[in-house]
Amino acid sequence: MGITTRRRGRSPFGARVLGPREQDARHLRLRIQVLLTALLLVTNILGAGVVFVVNTWAIPSPEPTREMVVALAIAIPVYVLVGAAIGVVLGTTTSLNALRWATRDGGQPTPAERSKALRVPLWLTLIQFGIWAVGTVLFTMLAARLQPDRALGTALTVGIGAIVVSGVAYLVTEFALRPVAARALTDRTVSSRPRGVGVGPRMLLFWLVGTAAPVIGLLITALLALIANEATLEQLAVVTMVLCVIVLISGALLTDLNARSVVAPILSVRDALRQVESGDLDVDLAVYDGTELGQLQSGFNAMVHGLREREKIRDLFGRHVGHEVAEAATASPTGEISLGGETLVASVLFVDLVGSTAYATEHDPAEVVAVLNRFFGVVVDEVGAHHGLVNKFLGDAVLAIFGAPVPLPDHAARALAAARVMATRLAAEVPEVGAGIGVATGTVVVGNVGHRDRFEYTAIGDAVNSAARLTDLAKEIPGGIVATGESVAAARSTDPGQAAAWVEHGEVVLRGRTTATLLHVPAGHARP
Repeated sequence: MGITTRRRGRSPFGARVLGPREQDARHLRLRIQVLLTALLLVTNILGAGVVFVVNTWAIPSPEPTREMVVALAIAIPVYVLVGAAIGVVLGTTTSLNALRWATRDGGQPTPAERSKALRVPLWLTLIQFGIWAVGTVLFTMLAARLQPDRALGTALTVGIGAIVVSGVAYLVTEFALRPVAARALTDRTVSSRPRGVGVGPRMLLFWLVGTAAPVIGLLITALLALIANEATLEQLAVVTMVLCVIVLISGALLTDLNARSVVAPILSVRDALRQVESGDLDVDLAVYDGTELGQLQSGFNAMVHGLREREKIRDLFGRHVGHEVAEAATASPTGEISLGGETLVASVLFVDLVGSTAYATEHDPAEVVAVLNRFFGVVVDEVGAHHGLVNKFLGDAVLAIFGAPVPLPDHAARALAAARVMATRLAAEVPEVGAGIGVATGTVVVGNVGHRDRFEYTAIGDAVNSAARLTDLAKEIPGGIVATGESVAAARSTDPGQAAAWVEHGEVVLRGRTTATLLHVPAGHARP
């Protein structure tokens, strides 16, 4: 309800008769005309019927004379039809003039037009009240002329009818104009002051209209009848019964309409909250209420907008540093990220292109970028598929970590498997250039390094240096992959099948080391 998603169900304005949120100007104009005409016409006819019932049976006054009956039989239908026609024409014309901006495709209101549009329900209510006020005067004068004994009762009943009909007219008009109010309130913010009567005063106002006014008016009539000593016990019983029925009906009608106007925005927020709870942030409520309920809808929209921005930033953060690092960073109880790191055993994969500098000098920059993107795409895919972390892009090289920040018992086996699949895919998908891949396992320090205002998640240690050194050796070996003996030994305890796919390839003293490092390559690429 009030939600701009693909989900079907409740109308965005609380009733399907009000149409969809996005509707063209022609359909909106037609919908407003039909709804206002029908609702106001029905309201006036029902109001006239209530007045007739009350004036005939609930007022202890003399029986109408034949002359009075004939006059009323002519005057009531004529005035009801004429008054309803005038009210509908005048009300619809006034409304459409005030809402002309909304009946243009893509129309946006100026501040003056917005204010005028939000006052339309009040204007229509005043028009209805004015018509009924004129009717009160005319029918009271008619009664005073033809049968003075009925003048007071006529004035009270028609006057009460004017109040009740005006209250109903306000609610049905506000209901019919919700699509327009939503367009007028598109820029509504949480801090905006409520426009119009607030929820609390409106509740009290319609209690006065729907319950207090009929009771007070008929009570006055009954008291006057008693003072004049004109009412019999039977008449008082009839007055009491009719009074109870009228108050119950009018009170129930106004309470129901008022309750619907309050509940509809609350239900829209409730349904939208359920969508957000399920993980769908593509939610935007139609704000069609000018009271505190509209502020509730606006507040929800502002909250969801903030959540979308947060998710966008979180996604971008995850793309830069890795989603695992982002999750670990945002999981801090205090919400702060501390510098420093932890020491752990992890596996490091380093991959570097062969001859990228020469390729860049001989080809168009766009071709070079395309090749690099295909290269990085393969690396990122395979590191992610084996639950590793792409830690750095270093020009035409990539550093990936397995086992940090999320611990992986089989980090060595995953790094070795990723290296083998990566080498196969690079040879097939990026044949323009070669690549060397080095895998090393050992103790590393991982954590946030830098300054509190600018830092990065990184890994430092002998395993990182060894993997980088191995890439130079891998470029000279068929298959382009070299791993340390520590990586294969670590994989043997968690994935013997993966360890068995690698064979020894001699020893070498890597730059920066004093002892020899045992090398392994995939089976089929060992030295003869």
